[in-house]
Amino acid sequence: MVDDWQARFIAPAGSLDAAPLFRREFTLDAGHGEVAAAQLELSALGVCEAFLDGEPVSPDVLTPGWTSYEWRIRHSSTDVTELVRRGASVLGIAVGNGWYRGRLGWTGGAAYYGDDRAAFAELRVTFADGHHQVIATDESWTVGAGSVVSDDLYDGQTIDARRRRTGWNLPGFDADDFEAVRIVEKDLGLLEPYVGPPVRRQEDVLPERIWTSPSGRVLVDFGQNLVGWLRVSVVGPSGAVVSIRHAEVLENDELGVRPLRSAKATDMFVLSGESDTFEPTFTFHGFRYAEVTGWPGGIEAIREGDLVAVVVSSELRRIGAFASSNPLLNRFHENVVWGMRGNFLDVPTDCPQRDERLGWTGDISAFAATAAYLYDVESFLQDWLIDLAAEQTHHDGVVPYVVPDILKYVGNPAEFAPFDSTAIWSDAAVWVPWALWEAYGDDTVLRATFDSMASHVRTVRSKLSASGVWDAGFQFGDWLDPDAPPDAPAEAKADTGVVATASAYRSADLTARAAAILGRVEEQEEFRRMAVSLREAFHASYVSDERILSDCTTVYTLAIAFGLLDENDRVWAGERLARLVADSGYRISTGFAGTPFITDALTSTGHVDAAYRLLLQEESPSWLYAVTMGATTVWERWDSMLPDGSINPGEMTSFNHYALGAVADWMHRVVAGIAPLEPGYRTVLFAPRPGGDLTWAEASVDTPLGLASIHWEREGDGLSVTVRVPSGASGVLRLEGESDVELSDGEHRFRR
Repeated sequence: MVDDWQARFIAPAGSLDAAPLFRREFTLDAGHGEVAAAQLELSALGVCEAFLDGEPVSPDVLTPGWTSYEWRIRHSSTDVTELVRRGASVLGIAVGNGWYRGRLGWTGGAAYYGDDRAAFAELRVTFADGHHQVIATDESWTVGAGSVVSDDLYDGQTIDARRRRTGWNLPGFDADDFEAVRIVEKDLGLLEPYVGPPVRRQEDVLPERIWTSPSGRVLVDFGQNLVGWLRVSVVGPSGAVVSIRHAEVLENDELGVRPLRSAKATDMFVLSGESDTFEPTFTFHGFRYAEVTGWPGGIEAIREGDLVAVVVSSELRRIGAFASSNPLLNRFHENVVWGMRGNFLDVPTDCPQRDERLGWTGDISAFAATAAYLYDVESFLQDWLIDLAAEQTHHDGVVPYVVPDILKYVGNPAEFAPFDSTAIWSDAAVWVPWALWEAYGDDTVLRATFDSMASHVRTVRSKLSASGVWDAGFQFGDWLDPDAPPDAPAEAKADTGVVATASAYRSADLTARAAAILGRVEEQEEFRRMAVSLREAFHASYVSDERILSDCTTVYTLAIAFGLLDENDRVWAGERLARLVADSGYRISTGFAGTPFITDALTSTGHVDAAYRLLLQEESPSWLYAVTMGATTVWERWDSMLPDGSINPGEMTSFNHYALGAVADWMHRVVAGIAPLEPGYRTVLFAPRPGGDLTWAEASVDTPLGLASIHWEREGDGLSVTVRVPSGASGVLRLEGESDVELSDGEHRFRR
């Protein structure tokens, strides 16, 4: 953190009819030798891109991302030594609305954080003799209107190429019509460096098909539901407008836009009359399909390379992989990966396409363990947890439904009232850091978040009834139970008190364990006592005659998976769970609460076959149903698309939601059989449980100590297993019916 900023946030002194372009021409101080180093600190109220002599300073986009701006605004730090050594003499910054000033939420409101669209930059140049020169945003800068005449994350971006200010970020540009700037009074103590990674372009995707719909519209299929924008290259008459509307699915052979709700998801490009290339980097869309209107010459004039989908997400390193003999299961796993990529865009969002795109805490509570295996998300989620703690502190210990919390401005929906701690969603304060600890083995995350964990658990304790259970107040419960009405996703079979009390127990138990790891003896005992009390209250209130209140799959799942039952009770609970799963025809009967844990609950109570039948079911509701319907990401609802190809009639229908893909964690640990026996995979557990019709499966993960991997395949009635233990780690091979085998590092092969 820098305490002596010379820069200030600057905004246009007057009004502009387009996104502002800020510029400052400068001369390097003479007589101090060569430039030894140059560092650019960059931020904005909005989102920005910076240039030195016309060159982008980095590949980052949508800087500085979205944080709880009331208490924290990030700044990027980029080494620009080589650019300055070339004699760069213009620093230019383009600024869009982004999350700060654009639309957020589904009520149509915008600019919840402020009205200013402002730039902040400090270029620090160090010369060979030790001399320092600073070029910082202040009143000496000027600003002009660019070619981006409108931009919004939900609605899209309009670029008028006739207004393009060629050379605005180069020396010698005629900036006579550029205007003065004013200082925006913002507490510079809010500025913090990034903890997580920046957002960047990841890859280009070309169209698989371009055709004309029954209504005569030009449609483009990119073959993959993705997040980003289109880069468009086009030649046409000056003033002609090419419009690109985005959507995830087709319905009745036309673009299916109803799930977008009020989000326009439309980019518009006004042509210059020459060869134009447009890239709308101040917005993003969740889409597989695009509808193109106004293309000069019509569909026949669209050439290869004219329309390119640019995939955008936070810069995360892929570390985990999975494959099996079942192509549908492999495609489902890829859907989980693509869904995560699209929704890990600076904030772990629920969906990337409609008028929402918020950091719902319940989604990441369910998915954190899966995420931590697929990608290195340690810093990404640590960054988000900083905002969670800030919001929690300003809500008197209550973890809000979304982080950053814009609902405090929009107003919590009436059906979610009264606002208070709620199971699974608020439990993100505990479950997310615990998932990071198990995956990466660095107790820094526990140290950084322990106060937040403890505050959440204590807040929950204050909500318990006289009987010691959590049965009052609003709860999402087993959200999106497939048996709930489309317009009432909270009306689940599972009793909300059972779900909440079980979740409270898990959070108290994990927080006690975190306290033990950190040597916080008093808190360890405090939360251990709370966990014991919750366990006793759960049994007294909800368990009777070998049944758990509401007698549905989710309540048995949570009781088993969270450790609320002793060994004798686990037997009948597992049998009852397996019976209910069979009665459902091995179709999904759980929502957000039960789905991440049901296969674990079945497996751990000896019902591996039932777990596989559930996993491999292809009829709706099931994980593979969406795959059979052509899905390339995980859906929000089990039947977001109905078997006849129509879109679910519920208002809340997304085709890119990662939460229900949390079963991939079980696929990694149990189907393939690789898991950390000690945090950070210091000891790797190899414990495959083959089942279903799978003849082989494999997985690998790049652990903090190196690559761990497993491959197993059936050989007649036998099983062949090959594993790799990272250097410096140890391993344990655990096969059903056999004693554990301790493994040293290196590759090992076994047959039985």
